[in-house]
Amino acid sequence: MIKVAVSGKNFSKLLCSSAGITTRKAVSGTRSKHNLQSTELHDFHLKHGGKMVDFAGWSMPVQYSDLGIIQSHHHTRNSASLFDVSHMLQFKLHGKDRTKCLEELVVADIVGMPENSGGLSLFMNENGGIRDDCIINNAGDHLYVVSNAGCAHKIKPLMQDHVSGRKNELDVELEFLDTMSLLAIQGPKAAKALQNGVSEDLSLLKFMNGKTIEVFGVADCRVTRCGYTGEDGFEISIPSSKIEHVAESFLACDDVKLAGLGARDTLRLEAGLCLYGNDIDESTTPVAATLLWTIAKRRRSAADFPGAEIILNQIKHKPARKRIGLVSVGPPSRGHTPVLNVDGSVVGEVTSGCPSPSLNKNIAMAYVDKELAKLGTILKLKRGKKEIECEVVKMPFLPTKYYF
Repeated sequence: MIKVAVSGKNFSKLLCSSAGITTRKAVSGTRSKHNLQSTELHDFHLKHGGKMVDFAGWSMPVQYSDLGIIQSHHHTRNSASLFDVSHMLQFKLHGKDRTKCLEELVVADIVGMPENSGGLSLFMNENGGIRDDCIINNAGDHLYVVSNAGCAHKIKPLMQDHVSGRKNELDVELEFLDTMSLLAIQGPKAAKALQNGVSEDLSLLKFMNGKTIEVFGVADCRVTRCGYTGEDGFEISIPSSKIEHVAESFLACDDVKLAGLGARDTLRLEAGLCLYGNDIDESTTPVAATLLWTIAKRRRSAADFPGAEIILNQIKHKPARKRIGLVSVGPPSRGHTPVLNVDGSVVGEVTSGCPSPSLNKNIAMAYVDKELAKLGTILKLKRGKKEIECEVVKMPFLPTKYYF
């Protein structure tokens, strides 16, 4: 077994740097010290020992005083952790043409989504690049969408302009959920914890399915069985005025502890999940990112999404580079670490990397020349003057445990 000699403060610094988290304290008792946005649970986090940091312009907890990042990671894998993800952008589309309107911007086959089902999709630009990734759920009389906080500055105006521009031809209305917050309960005991607060049988709710129900006495909560950890779990959209009540109700369950951005990043990386801005961006195509599965067969045939011609051509001729998984020994890699061929030539770059708490080895995602993306290929990571051997491996690094 490969030993990883990174822990405590050094682990936190490495992780925050890789995940784009500003390690200076964002807030110390006040919300506006650095003009950051804060969620409705800001004071709740401080009360529970949250270490607040700057993430995508938001004051968010990276960890809590009772558990370090590594301990919190293991708790999620073995029990259940509660994450505040209220910084994410939530919106609804109403009207009989809502599906057509949204399909003009994303790659999902929304027409083919049964009621109360959903999935991961991508907002695309005309060059075949990824504007953002998102979760789309067919909620029956509307579409419910969650996209990244770090992309809200472009997705919000994109949606506003697109809906406004199509109003003369389409029956569609856009609603941003500014009065709603979002919690994620993740881990093998997540369902047990949530079942304490709902009357519905959660065993009937499968991965990526959602339902509007009452949660711990709070009506009109949208519960979706999904998450960002590779574990079973749920994301719950809750009226902001009631979110602290729901969060405290979860913490009253013996198995549940709070977790922050630090554990969220190590968990998602072990699960082989992309972080927007690190592993995918406006210059990355779904084909190169190995996210081709998000583009529905009907959408490929119709070629009716932004950048479709470029994507279809890339499917046929293959991209120059491909996203891969790497494991290595020695010092862990972080974003922008050069990847070398065995002859020393630069053949790619790491986009995310960390010591894996579950596997006790260093893991990373990188983009490399397609000829070197084959499983088992030996490459090197350049860390200063050192060249560290690594191997191309299959992702996810750790088997996922979604509830199907």
